[in-house]
Amino acid sequence: MAKKEYSYFPGCSSVRSASASNYMVSVNTMCEKLEIALNEIPDWNCCGASIGYAEGGELPRHVLNARNIALSGKHNPGQDIVATCAACWLGTRETQERLNEDPDMLTDTRTVLQEGNLQDYYSQNIPVRHMVEVMIEDIGYEGLAKPVVKPLKGIKFAGYVGCQTNRPFGIDGESFENPRYLDKMVEIVGGEAITDYEKKVTCCGGALAFSEPEKSQKQIHDIVEAAYDQGADMIVTPCPVCQMNVEVYQGQINKRYGTNFSMPVTYYSQILAVAYGSTGKEAGLKGNIIRAKALEKIANK
Repeated sequence: MAKKEYSYFPGCSSVRSASASNYMVSVNTMCEKLEIALNEIPDWNCCGASIGYAEGGELPRHVLNARNIALSGKHNPGQDIVATCAACWLGTRETQERLNEDPDMLTDTRTVLQEGNLQDYYSQNIPVRHMVEVMIEDIGYEGLAKPVVKPLKGIKFAGYVGCQTNRPFGIDGESFENPRYLDKMVEIVGGEAITDYEKKVTCCGGALAFSEPEKSQKQIHDIVEAAYDQGADMIVTPCPVCQMNVEVYQGQINKRYGTNFSMPVTYYSQILAVAYGSTGKEAGLKGNIIRAKALEKIANK
């Protein structure tokens, strides 16, 4: 029986065959080892992310997130909502705060929710949390260390937090300028954290990857270069957008800048899953485009 249960909002990028489907694989494996039950919100919808800010107005974006909150209240009553995607977490928390502060917006949102008979299930008080908050606040670093059976000795990690899990909300107790939770996770699983990694909260460029790729690729170039300069073997991140951007554009950056980058970019859940004794498949390592060979080697022992 699971020790803890949460209402799970996986987000679009983590569904099967999507860009971060290996993230969900590793999260499920990690949670199984930690005896955490993730109860997926039935019929959840997209949080709106960046497209929700375009032309449609504020209400549709908030209704999308409010619907997920209401569905959680209906099907998983009393459970905190947990998101693994930084954008999903950010958008859902923003909606909750916005509706708490604006009675008129809340009234309009409830009116729309009536179409699905969900208006009575929306709660302004359900905690909306990122998975790393659960790891740190509910499990704790000691608890995260207990299942380790394959320490990640000899691997140097640059902890890349990115911007969406850092501002405006951040992780409780962490510095906005130098959050250390990824460093601590690396250390408890036996890896070596590069604690003075200077680009850990730099934006990866996000949607600029499509509209202004030269700007986004400059950001990514600097993020990866700083990791190499510090002797990192790989980058670890909590954000699927950061993971995708920093990994998949390294080939284009090499052509643009004449570099030879081939830096693996992994999720915190992958390094925990491997340290907990999981196989490479269970940790979703085969889904990484730039293979994290050092992790695969440990996973295959």
